[in-house]
Amino acid sequence: MEIERLELEEWGDALPSSGFEVFHDPDALAVLDAHTDAEMRLYGAFKGQQAVGLLPAFVEQKPVGRTVFSPPVGLGVPRLGPIIAPNSPKRRKWERINAALAEGVLDDLEADNRSTLLRMTCPVGYDDPRPYGWNDLAVDTEFTYVVDCAGCADVEDAMAGFSKSLRNEMRRYDELDVAIDTEGVDAALRIYDDVVDQYAKYDDTAPMSRPFLRDLLSTLGDDRWRVYVARTPDGEYLSGIVALFSNDLAYYWQGGVTASYEHVSVNTLLHRVILEDLVTDPALESITGYDLVGANTERLCEYKGKFNGELRPYYVVESSGLEMTLAKSAYQRVASSLK
Repeated sequence: MEIERLELEEWGDALPSSGFEVFHDPDALAVLDAHTDAEMRLYGAFKGQQAVGLLPAFVEQKPVGRTVFSPPVGLGVPRLGPIIAPNSPKRRKWERINAALAEGVLDDLEADNRSTLLRMTCPVGYDDPRPYGWNDLAVDTEFTYVVDCAGCADVEDAMAGFSKSLRNEMRRYDELDVAIDTEGVDAALRIYDDVVDQYAKYDDTAPMSRPFLRDLLSTLGDDRWRVYVARTPDGEYLSGIVALFSNDLAYYWQGGVTASYEHVSVNTLLHRVILEDLVTDPALESITGYDLVGANTERLCEYKGKFNGELRPYYVVESSGLEMTLAKSAYQRVASSLK
């Protein structure tokens, strides 16, 4: 098996039809590359001419060493890391590819060097980080909620397992005169202002910049994102959510700042409309789940738990030792975009 560095076009050709996160999309990677000072390295594991594993990494040389991130921090990217796409369903083939990709990439990145600090957040569904632990990296587990949309005929099917209070509030949408529609980049930037204010309330900074958000949505294909905006009958903005789409999952990515209309949570109504699109819009028929993007902050899990989503683990791989402990304090705030 050969491990090669790829150009972005080659990466796009090698990307499988499923099993990857939205930021593995080559257009998304191009925007990440443009908004970080790091060198983007795109690795592919090949068996003959077929790509069976992929991994993007962002490498930045520092005066005291180098940092390696996947995804880069400070851009609000939930997860990136490795994709394994074997041409055989056998587990041992999957594990061989996984081990070869990990060893080849870590060797090229010189991850065993004490001056190299690595942090990688793996995709949901990637279930075997052992090769990274075997290479003296620390492995931790974090979580997200994924609402099952597969096989739902309508939004009532999707809401069937929700808490009674959440179902009742979502059903209020039909009797209210609030309007929820999809809008464009300008609306996303309005939502961004809400996000900035919300983070400021907790003495934190927004997980991305306005130019990054603008460039990402302007570059990604229309099938990768929608901006849902709630307005009063006279057009006054209430709240909004920027949703992203991979081939498998929809993501509650940004927005959803607290707002109410006639004593009903506007964000609950926004989620209701998103879910209805997921189960009725033919353009989204390949999507089987709605990722609430994070189940790691206690104060937020009380609300997210009402959706009865599957608690899905994902893995964080990082350098161990004193150097990494010291480095964490420098990037931990911007690295934590998963709530």
